[in-house]
Amino acid sequence: MKKLRKKRFILLTILLLIPLIVGAIHSLKPLPKGISMEGAFHDDSQVRFVYDLTYEKNGRVMEQQLYDEAVRIINEAEHTLLIDMFLYNDDYDSSKGEYPTRANDITNTVLQAMKANPALNVTIITDAINNLYGSATPKTFLQLEQAGATVIFTNMKPLQDSNPIYSSIWRTYLQWWPVSQNGFLPNAFNPDGAKSSVGSYLDLLNFKANHRKVVMNEQEALLTSANVTHDGSSNHSNMGFVVTGAILQDLYESEQAVAALSNKQLVEVDWQYPSETSDIKTKLVTEGKIKKTMLALLNGTTQGSDVKIGVFYISDRDIVKAIKAAANRGANVQIIVDPNKDAFGLEKNGIPNRQVAAELVKENVDIRFYDTNGEQYHSKFLYVKSAEQAALIGGSANFTRRNLADYNLESNLYMEMPSSHEFAQQIDRYFSRLWNNEDGQYTVDFEVYEDQALWKKLMYRIQEATGLSTF
Repeated sequence: MKKLRKKRFILLTILLLIPLIVGAIHSLKPLPKGISMEGAFHDDSQVRFVYDLTYEKNGRVMEQQLYDEAVRIINEAEHTLLIDMFLYNDDYDSSKGEYPTRANDITNTVLQAMKANPALNVTIITDAINNLYGSATPKTFLQLEQAGATVIFTNMKPLQDSNPIYSSIWRTYLQWWPVSQNGFLPNAFNPDGAKSSVGSYLDLLNFKANHRKVVMNEQEALLTSANVTHDGSSNHSNMGFVVTGAILQDLYESEQAVAALSNKQLVEVDWQYPSETSDIKTKLVTEGKIKKTMLALLNGTTQGSDVKIGVFYISDRDIVKAIKAAANRGANVQIIVDPNKDAFGLEKNGIPNRQVAAELVKENVDIRFYDTNGEQYHSKFLYVKSAEQAALIGGSANFTRRNLADYNLESNLYMEMPSSHEFAQQIDRYFSRLWNNEDGQYTVDFEVYEDQALWKKLMYRIQEATGLSTF
């Protein structure tokens, strides 16, 4: 009997040790080539700031520019079109409301462009969430493939694991579970949608994503915080940049690195972008280099610096500490943040933004919550301005560990310019409009969503540290 117990103990120890070893390997392994990229500065970029805003003014008002810019870039593509979008689907609970048919409309726009120009090379890169991790492929992607487009559902396995407690077990024992296209489990995103399989749910729990949001052709690109190909995201407030110049080649190279994760190769591009000297210097930063750039910006602030942030999620501890340090050095820090209460018809508990906001207001940081009503304030940017110089970084990355520590795939644009530049003044006007509720109701005081609950603070800190969260 003792020998049997000893054998069982040894077997159990081995079964526990293997995931620990696997978890360590996949948490510490080097990044694939081209991931976490910091491009060179370019001084030939022409940049336009574009945005969507949903707000109250005698009823709910929506100002939307981003979808139209995406459609224009698709229609103006002559040789190459690349779309890399995290959410590209029409999945949502229709009983909670209805949204524009963005996924279908963008797909039809691409198909029409391909029909009008048979030589157009089209690549669609997206996250595996859109085919339910292999359980069901939406007709939009089937139509695109049938028309000759290359569709890539990003393979995230080569990246490090953001949720190692679970992912170590998944990689050891569960990833071998087959993903069936005849699933019987309910769709986590759409009760009326295609069924999921056990294998797809097991993959979902890794909480890894290609979170990028890019639409580009051989002439210009839209780099944004908006999922312009997702029905349920159509009412969100977002921001983005339309950019030209040599930075397009860096952007395409960074997308080549994403395609390579799935053993795909992007075609060579006959670039047609204009190249004119600009007062705005731009560079591309992806994944962990976004955090490096943000920390350098925040750590470089001094007394009198203006720091303005608009963000959907803020939780990364290094970023939070750098914001507090900037405020304590005398920087004027203002943050507009989503209250984390709305998610496609579902009600959220405010984690992590309300807990971080409660921490920051104690350190001379001014906080306002966006006044959402079913939609989200989904922008993600950091803007720092001194008397002479202004810098802005924005794009797909939330200010969270998952978004900034090389776990998700992210793409941001970094810009430097004189403080007097019209582009900087445009950012000032945009932020002032929201902060001061100019010509509409955009934001509310911190106290409206203040939440000092200790258990929520503890939950946020545990989730941020372990990766056991969706933010």
